Amino acid sequence: MSDVAKGPVTVITGTSRGIGEHLAKHYLRLGHRVVGCSRRSLQWKHEQYIHHETDVSDEAGVKRLFADVRKRWNRVDHLINNAGLASMNHSLVTPFSTVHDIVQTNLVGPFLFCREAAKQMGKRRFGRIVNLTTVAVPLKLAGEAVYAASKAGVESLTQVLARELAEFGITVNAVGPVPIATDLIRGVPRDKIDHLLSLQAIPRMGTCQDVANVIDFFLRQESDMVTGQTLYLGGV
Repeated sequence: MSDVAKGPVTVITGTSRGIGEHLAKHYLRLGHRVVGCSRRSLQWKHEQYIHHETDVSDEAGVKRLFADVRKRWNRVDHLINNAGLASMNHSLVTPFSTVHDIVQTNLVGPFLFCREAAKQMGKRRFGRIVNLTTVAVPLKLAGEAVYAASKAGVESLTQVLARELAEFGITVNAVGPVPIATDLIRGVPRDKIDHLLSLQAIPRMGTCQDVANVIDFFLRQESDMVTGQTLYLGGV
């Protein structure tokens, strides 16, 4: 059986729960070989899934992950930068430790994964990178200054990398989910969630499948003319 027949190799960050877990299982069902990571161990297993316990902002850990991928299959077809941290605090009471952790996870991590994935993608002149942002960026949500700023950085990173990597056959896009019932928003008061939903053209909570639907489009081989784009859900 050829390497192509065994399915594409898809790297996904933050796969221990929430959207990342859903995406990992979604692409496993589609026949992908999935490599995931998180700072915790998993409660599930799959014969086509490889897990790394590493912080996405740990450069040495990221390099070990991609060295393992190169040794196993010598290819990376897709990268989905899903891992993220959020905090809803007024900027005047946001501690520096929170600022540091959010920027490291939400911006430094995606940069490291994009850089290392692109090194392998470029050799085969094909790759699809999808970064997760948030509707908190265009909505300028009060109480999410650092979170929104980190994701605005992800959107700029997406646009610049789209230009830098186009010559290697790599597209770079982003998807911005609306609130989804995951641990990321568990501590957000319901009235604030309701206010956010009221700002959307489609005033409902999102689902993990809503996100997967957009990523499916970005990953298609036929989407090779789509790059540098950010698609927000919900019609914000």
